[in-house]
Amino acid sequence: MAILTISLAFLLLFFPLLALSSGEVEFIFNGFNETQNNPSLTLERASIIKPSGALRLTNSSKDMIGHAFYPRPIKMFVENSTKVSSFSTSFVFAILTPIPGQGGFGLAFTIAPLTEFPGAEPGHFLGIFNSGNDGNDSNHVFAVEFDTVDGYNETSDSEGNHVGININSMKSLLVEPAAYYDNTKEDITLEKGKPIQAWIEYDGLKKLVNVTICPMGEKKPSKPLLSAPINNLSSVFKEDMYVGFSASTGKKASSHYILGWSFAMSETSPSLNLSQLPLPPIEKRSSSSLTLQIKILLAALSVSIVVLLGILVSFKLYRRLTQFEILEDWELDCPHRFRYKDLYTATKGFKESEVIGVGGFGEVYKGVLPTSASEIAVKKISRNSIQGMREFAAEIESLGRLRHKHLVNLQGWCKRKNDLLLVYDYIPNGSLDSPLYEPDKNFLLSWENRFNIIKGVAAGLLYLHEEWEQVVVHRDVKSSNVLIDADMNARLGDFGLARLFDHGKLSHTTSVVGTIGYIAPELARTGKASCSTDVFAYGVLLLELATGRRPIDSDHFILVDWVLEFKHLGQILDVVDPNLGSSYVVEEMELVLGLGLICSHQKAEARPTVRQVLRYLNGDELLPVINDWSSVDHSQRSEMNLRLLEIISADMITNSQVSSSLGGISSGSLESGR
Repeated sequence: MAILTISLAFLLLFFPLLALSSGEVEFIFNGFNETQNNPSLTLERASIIKPSGALRLTNSSKDMIGHAFYPRPIKMFVENSTKVSSFSTSFVFAILTPIPGQGGFGLAFTIAPLTEFPGAEPGHFLGIFNSGNDGNDSNHVFAVEFDTVDGYNETSDSEGNHVGININSMKSLLVEPAAYYDNTKEDITLEKGKPIQAWIEYDGLKKLVNVTICPMGEKKPSKPLLSAPINNLSSVFKEDMYVGFSASTGKKASSHYILGWSFAMSETSPSLNLSQLPLPPIEKRSSSSLTLQIKILLAALSVSIVVLLGILVSFKLYRRLTQFEILEDWELDCPHRFRYKDLYTATKGFKESEVIGVGGFGEVYKGVLPTSASEIAVKKISRNSIQGMREFAAEIESLGRLRHKHLVNLQGWCKRKNDLLLVYDYIPNGSLDSPLYEPDKNFLLSWENRFNIIKGVAAGLLYLHEEWEQVVVHRDVKSSNVLIDADMNARLGDFGLARLFDHGKLSHTTSVVGTIGYIAPELARTGKASCSTDVFAYGVLLLELATGRRPIDSDHFILVDWVLEFKHLGQILDVVDPNLGSSYVVEEMELVLGLGLICSHQKAEARPTVRQVLRYLNGDELLPVINDWSSVDHSQRSEMNLRLLEIISADMITNSQVSSSLGGISSGSLESGR
């Protein structure tokens, strides 16, 4: 018995194939050196690089195909059943190009009935299919492609650098540009030569395929890049199938490497030991290749000069006869620029039925991007001043880089003639003031929702004030500029009045902007916005969420003073929103009301920073006791509001002012139109 136990342990330790039961297999390759006692892969025009152990599917030769498969067939069906079993695989790959941006074509994780593909073509077919059998059900092939070249026809994979799920064809069932989710969606360039880890998981019960990628060393993203229901795998797979990889080059060429690989049936594949994986070798360009490239470059320059002369002669006529998008110098320097035709398609030609809001300079449309099927909000702004557009672009270039889960992110923009298009995240539940002041029985704000929104807005303000590369003063924090996403999280929007300055410096802004009821007293006197003036407006917002009352209902009602009166009477909970009834946490409500009064204190020096606000909300610090509230009476407050109205008349301020700033996406602009 002891000898048998030792023998079994030896087999489990040194052989990566574990026959758990019929159809259940598990193996792992942390590199592909033979010293690991791994069963030799079945290789066709592929090779293992010594001594590193990297598996090279193709080198940078043109029109090349390389295959590497696990040598033993795998039973893909649940035992005594016609149902496909769950399976999972993880691998690390790298694609190296001789010339950056000039490589091709890609590689694919492949499940096929054979390890050889007679007649398979290189290039877009990735060494799996050919022009004669592409799309035939008799292929019995499932593949996930990692493609670096634009698609092979007009209806599939129109953009390079993508990931796609394929069955029996190179026309993908589902395709997405290569990217991963890390709070926000981050793009990946597949052919940069840096190792990329991929996970492909099939759930046999749900009949769902998930594909996830990220740079090697990063934590596996919680959200997959691709997620597709596939109901017909039982007709695609045969009883015995082989798993492995196929890659190809064409007129463009890259070296394709697999650095590690694990696979399992019926369970999650084993985790790769990334520290043991080989690095792809450094490939040097030959002198003949460089000489050829120089010759090609010189020839291209000569042709370009001739063509340029022709273009310069006919440029004016060409502009009149065509309607292509002409880019100015500032637009070339700005990232995240969308193509007009994509936005036109996304909004159904800017159809009136797609309008979800109206802002200061134009209408806002709901759209669905044709390239990714993601929902967006597109604001179409008509501007006649070219100089105004340049100033506008200068602000976009800075604020367009803000990224936080509690902000409405500006995804990008596009300019066509005199139309400027801004593309934002689409926020399905609209702005906060709608459910707060016009409650719908199907969309009520619970106290839990409100407290979560309070924390979310504070987190967004902390990012703007302290965590980004510059200080961003929002200058228009209010309920209509807080949007609610599908998960009931707060997203602070409308950066139309925002101003930026360096950390440690003071703002030089001297114009009074904002919305009456949220404007700090010192801002009305000096015109100088600061982080503290944002905190004042945030304090008013807290009182709104707790009481369900607007900041100013009339000349005789000012929310801050009203709540303060009840606090002095010791009856602070009498101000709670009647819509909440008794469904709230008393300690949290008292905290929010007290914090709202402190944040909206008349003296700027008495207000906390947003970082302190979050410590109070998280229970890390107790709320300070304020004895001197320095409150003004109603007559004084009314005089201040009259002064603000005079400023409005002098065109120094407007509610949600949009002139000279980021287009003023105001309340409702990014909403669902609910």
